[in-house]
Amino acid sequence: MRTGINHLFIPGPTNVPERVRQAVNVPMQDHRAHDFGAPNLGIFRDLKALLRTRDGRVLLFPGSGTGAWEAAITNTLSPGDRVLMARHGQFSALWVQMAQRLGLSVDLIDLPWGAGAPISEFERRLGADTKNEIKAVFVTHNETATGVTSDIGAVRRVLDETFHDALLFVDAVSSIGCLPFEMDLWGVDLAVTGSQKGLMMPPGLGILGVSPKALKAAETATMRRAYFNFADQIENNDKGYFPYTPPVQLLHGLRAALDLMLEEGLDNVIARHRRLAAGVRAAVQAWGLEVCAESPSLYSDTVTAIRTPAGVDARDVIRIGYDRYNASFGSGLGPLAGKVFRIGHIGDSNEGMCLTAIALAELSLAAAGASIRFGAGVAAAQQVYALPQAQAAQIAAQ
Repeated sequence: MRTGINHLFIPGPTNVPERVRQAVNVPMQDHRAHDFGAPNLGIFRDLKALLRTRDGRVLLFPGSGTGAWEAAITNTLSPGDRVLMARHGQFSALWVQMAQRLGLSVDLIDLPWGAGAPISEFERRLGADTKNEIKAVFVTHNETATGVTSDIGAVRRVLDETFHDALLFVDAVSSIGCLPFEMDLWGVDLAVTGSQKGLMMPPGLGILGVSPKALKAAETATMRRAYFNFADQIENNDKGYFPYTPPVQLLHGLRAALDLMLEEGLDNVIARHRRLAAGVRAAVQAWGLEVCAESPSLYSDTVTAIRTPAGVDARDVIRIGYDRYNASFGSGLGPLAGKVFRIGHIGDSNEGMCLTAIALAELSLAAAGASIRFGAGVAAAQQVYALPQAQAAQIAAQ
């Protein structure tokens, strides 16, 4: 018999703050009433601020980030369009699969799982495309399967330096609201996220930032779309309404989540994620284990993917954590199954929660056969969390 709560340490869906849970718990209401739309205008305004865009639009679709992926593709591209993509983790792989299923011609770069976006290879291929046949470049900003964050600003520089006009698609599902994200500064045309990660919400909302350039592309793109049509959304969103029944409760929750983030301050939210991540990585180092990310420049501040030692199956670590200690760790996905377990430190999280994750991971690793000195990881993380925030940020960058 289990007592207490399940400790949720996966990188999404993330823990929902009590204030957001209470905001969601409201009666149904009339989504066509004359006073329904006005409060939603503030949500669109604050989402634009979160994405750091002035000229772009934010669209909300009932669904998940995957639905927003599809909306981004079907509204701005045409069947047979050539696109440039890299596959180096579960979610970049799934985006490739979607693009192919929707009839795009994918120029695919395969990389080891643990690598980041291939900036130099993007530059080579875009530079060779003198006729601008490549219509879009797709990048996964934060790959939760591997704990890798790629440099979107560098992708924009490559596009600019090769004088290429391709649209820039960014999967920012596990980065927006947690990591630095600059839609306008980086020239991102389609920025995809969802409600269940940094926004600390239940799943159910796909969120899409759309640049003026992408809106222009939507006027001539010929891929079929119906439910995800930009034009239908925009016509209704301008008044705070939706072209079909919206998830009303989630809109109340989103309002509460945005208020929490605004009260903390986005820069402080980002710094908190950096600090928490630094403590978890210090624990991994104290255990004598390795993370999946190939180099420190790629470390994610929202999830750490930890390689188990030889002879220890990561699936056993996860199973023991769940069955014995009521703790949910993220599993290894795809080729990383059995080799990696993941600790999410994203969204509504703090030092105490991360220390609990580390302590329960030590117990689970030891029970699965790893040679772990109890308390080593906890002590290493405490050393980080005891430091002023500025010093912790320096450690996070190492």
